[in-house]
Amino acid sequence: MSDASSKLMDQLHTQVGVKHAALGITLLIYPLVASDFFTFQIGGYSLILGTIALSLMMLVGYGGIVSLAQLSVAGLAGYLVAILGENTSGVHGFGWPWWVVVPTAIAAATFFSGIIGAVAARTDGIYTIMITLAISVVFFYFTRQNYEIFNGFTGFSGIKPPVIFGVDLIAPVPFYYLCLAVAASCYFAVLYGKRSTFGLAFQGVRDNARRMEALGFSPFLHRVFAHVLAGVVAGMAGVLLVWFGGRISPGTVGINVTIDILVIAVVGGIIHPIGPFVGALVFVLLETFAIDFIVPERFNTLIGLVFLTIIFFSPNGLVGIWDRICESITPNKKGEGV
Repeated sequence: MSDASSKLMDQLHTQVGVKHAALGITLLIYPLVASDFFTFQIGGYSLILGTIALSLMMLVGYGGIVSLAQLSVAGLAGYLVAILGENTSGVHGFGWPWWVVVPTAIAAATFFSGIIGAVAARTDGIYTIMITLAISVVFFYFTRQNYEIFNGFTGFSGIKPPVIFGVDLIAPVPFYYLCLAVAASCYFAVLYGKRSTFGLAFQGVRDNARRMEALGFSPFLHRVFAHVLAGVVAGMAGVLLVWFGGRISPGTVGINVTIDILVIAVVGGIIHPIGPFVGALVFVLLETFAIDFIVPERFNTLIGLVFLTIIFFSPNGLVGIWDRICESITPNKKGEGV
């Protein structure tokens, strides 16, 4: 690599590092200037949905795999927290300690995601979408009709996060920082994974699976392992999701919410890990405040219009728009988004 190229890479890394530092400081001080409502309902919820959408972004952005089963993976983790932990529904609630429940829920979600990957990895394009959609539909109806395990239509309520070292995680500020810690960990793990040996090979499988197979790589195993990693991210978010709402039911993993996760990832930008969080923030703001302007029945219409408008101007979502603005301001310095 030439000196000029090395200097350019150093400049890009410095710019990205500064952007991450500025974003990190903003997120850390956010609860200090925001009300409890904005801290918990807007900040915490956006981070949770963004993390679920991040698991989808991993598969789509780096592997070209459009999976509509990520919410089901997160939902399984949430259900296990309710079943193995404590709830007020009078069904199950085995009362296991949180430090056993949480790893068990995440591990089960990861295993479930690996099975989905093994089923879907041999397909491509529209067939992958249909298979994962079918899995989501089956999971939704199974939770709705099964009363012995999932308590059917009612689901579980009264689920609370634990108190750790005297800190009640249900309080808005501690819960926000918990969500921020999980989201940041997943974000930087995905960002690192893109540049890792596996990440580069996975992107190679996306671009030309036959050539990678000829080089000795297994496209099938790479896709399955990518689903496993995405399952870890979705499982962690699923635990936070059930703690956030205090309940879980079939409506939590419904088909309409599954499509919302896809919309969040695409609107924010499927090309960079920051995109799902941007899309989640926009979605949560619209979901929270659109009721002041439109009737609830028209919310999906509003989301559809926002989706079409953003994609029309930028196929890479809001992150793509931001990158174009940055390039127009500094045309000689091209780099990654935040």
